[in-house]
Amino acid sequence: MTPVLVFGIPLDFILFALTLLGVAIFHRHTLAIALAGLATITGYKLLFTGFKTGAGVLGLALHLQHEWVTLANLFLLLMGFALLSAHFEKSGIPDEMPALLPDDWKGPVVLLVLVFVLSSFLDNIAAALIGGMVARHVFRGRVHIGYLAAIVAASNAGGSGSVVGDTTTTMMWIAGVSPLSVVEAYVAAGVALLLFAVPASIQQQTFSPIVKDPPRGLKIEWGRVGIVAAILIAALAANIVANVKFPALLDTLPLLGLTVWAVLLITAPIRRPDWELMPSTLKGTIFLLALVTAASLMPVEDLPTASWQTALGLGFVSAGFDNIPLTALALKQGGYDWGFLAYAVGFGGSMMWFGSSAGVALTNMFPEGKSVYLWLRFGWHVGIAYFVGFFAMLALLGWMPDPIR
Repeated sequence: MTPVLVFGIPLDFILFALTLLGVAIFHRHTLAIALAGLATITGYKLLFTGFKTGAGVLGLALHLQHEWVTLANLFLLLMGFALLSAHFEKSGIPDEMPALLPDDWKGPVVLLVLVFVLSSFLDNIAAALIGGMVARHVFRGRVHIGYLAAIVAASNAGGSGSVVGDTTTTMMWIAGVSPLSVVEAYVAAGVALLLFAVPASIQQQTFSPIVKDPPRGLKIEWGRVGIVAAILIAALAANIVANVKFPALLDTLPLLGLTVWAVLLITAPIRRPDWELMPSTLKGTIFLLALVTAASLMPVEDLPTASWQTALGLGFVSAGFDNIPLTALALKQGGYDWGFLAYAVGFGGSMMWFGSSAGVALTNMFPEGKSVYLWLRFGWHVGIAYFVGFFAMLALLGWMPDPIR
């Protein structure tokens, strides 16, 4: 089937862009718009262009068969990490954080650094939600949108240089890319962190200063702390063992999501999870899955020739498109400096609230962040940090692509 072109642009992209525009403008109706956009794009491809896997209903079924593990993992992780965050919030640790953080604008900076470090060995969704939980406590429930963007950026930056810190870098590891090739992304990520952390922290301190005196008589509920630790350790162990010993298993089962839920259910008799969070979390999760599914339907079969310019551009593309298929295409194409690509697709999604799973998860907790206009207006420092970090890495390390295999 021949694709429909409008001024040389495939109609698929225009429909997806209109969906994102609708989400940006009517942020009170994001779920309905995302589902309507997905239905429209799916209907268009069924009737006119077909799918990468074939035409008609069979092509759609084969496409979903290819994507279901990614979608199921996202669903299970987003739903499960909402319960994990509630355990962490009730543990008492967030209430004690004001005593540990500096009581001026440097306090929010330290919190962003902690999120960055956590994300280097945890899932970036977990790191962002833990950061959001702490922020909600130390800023008395008033978190600036610019600082929300910074939390997402810190979680994505922290995972960009670690093969266990982000799905895209894990994909590179599975494909045979050396972890040492990926770790150089921390050069750009570190520069970016310094650039966005300070203005975001000043925004937050002006908006709602950090609480200087924590409440007296707080006690840590170690049972909940143990559950949080067990979930995170189990997810990390499952990720490492599967990648090293059973990489094919990651393509057939949503292993990380199942691991998180197994620990949640096993530990439920010890401390009851907040099941009441599930209906509201489900709404945000379905919204994300609708956007990710729509992005996977885009005809992105070819990328420009591998170069640092292409890698830089992919970072901006990943702010609106799912970075998992972009990474898969780049791995298939070859010829990239993988540290640059890891930074670009990992950190680039921070420029939009729906550009990464961490952003969607955090805005489920803070719905006021679900506005493209406000995210761009107050999170301007994230885009600048991405650009400067990329070129700092280019100047310090140079573009050294791997040979095409």
